[in-house]
Amino acid sequence: MCPTVIRPIVTYASETWVLKENIIQKLLVFQRKILIGIFGPTKENQIWRIKNKEELDKLIKQENIVNCIKVQRLSWFGHVQRMHETRVAKKIFK
Repeated sequence: MCPTVIRPIVTYASETWVLKENIIQKLLVFQRKILIGIFGPTKENQIWRIKNKEELDKLIKQENIVNCIKVQRLSWFGHVQRMHETRVAKKIFK
């Protein structure tokens, strides 16, 4: 669950991306920076600290941006499978 305003912009046309390890890491780092900015620091014993990865994962219920992209890709695959045989996307797929 990347923020609903930012996620569509970041994942635009992600159905066609090749998800290599370096791209996955860049997306996760970007998401973490955005989440830190949104949720802000935590105050413990009169000391402010930045939330760690586990705390951020718990806040977003572990729905990271890479999983969202994978769901979008599966959705697009289903859409292409249901297309009529004369559609260009279906012809390219086959």
